[in-house]
Amino acid sequence: MNVLLVVAKAPVAGLAKTRLCPPADPTQAARVAAASLLDTLAAVRATASTIPVLAHAGRFADAEYGAELTAALAGWHLLPQRGDAFADRLANAHADTAAAYPGRPVLQIGMDTPQIRPALLTTALERLAQHEAVFGPALDGGWWALGLRDPSYANVLREVPMSTDDTGRRTLAALRKRGLHPSVLPVQRDVDDWPAALAVAADLPGSRFAGAVEAVGGQLVNGRAR
Repeated sequence: MNVLLVVAKAPVAGLAKTRLCPPADPTQAARVAAASLLDTLAAVRATASTIPVLAHAGRFADAEYGAELTAALAGWHLLPQRGDAFADRLANAHADTAAAYPGRPVLQIGMDTPQIRPALLTTALERLAQHEAVFGPALDGGWWALGLRDPSYANVLREVPMSTDDTGRRTLAALRKRGLHPSVLPVQRDVDDWPAALAVAADLPGSRFAGAVEAVGGQLVNGRAR
């Protein structure tokens, strides 16, 4: 079985998705983050033949929809994130997952792509069975997925500046420098700002995420809220 690793932080008001403010207030932004995470957890749960792992930061007891998130995480292997810089926390999450499940490939995603569905995760895992690595670029220049047959290669992330418009390019370069040639997955949109939230919500009618976005901006019309 493969390991599906989600890296996330507890959606606490004032600490989560602050770039959605305005138009969202801090509580609404945290609820959008919680909805995104809940939709992501459901997609992972529905992906066959996988072991779900969450590397988390923060306290879910303090989070919006904390009780629902705690219930959704029943049966998951939970790992606290380690490290100060985000790049170190990512690399450590891969290392800690590999220690818990030695010898298994690890596919890592975040909580910012609630549009990801089991079919796409299955495709990524199938490619990981045929390649040493898979890489999912994001529209903003970052990345949404990193799969490694040998999770120790995640150490290259420590060299990469995160949350920049060339993080994806630099990550690919670091992997290739180590001799890996990842299979590239379809580009996805990260929910990092309000226009991205609107665009993703418009493609997910009826989802938890779309409902949380609509609660901030009203009914979605052609990708915008009125």
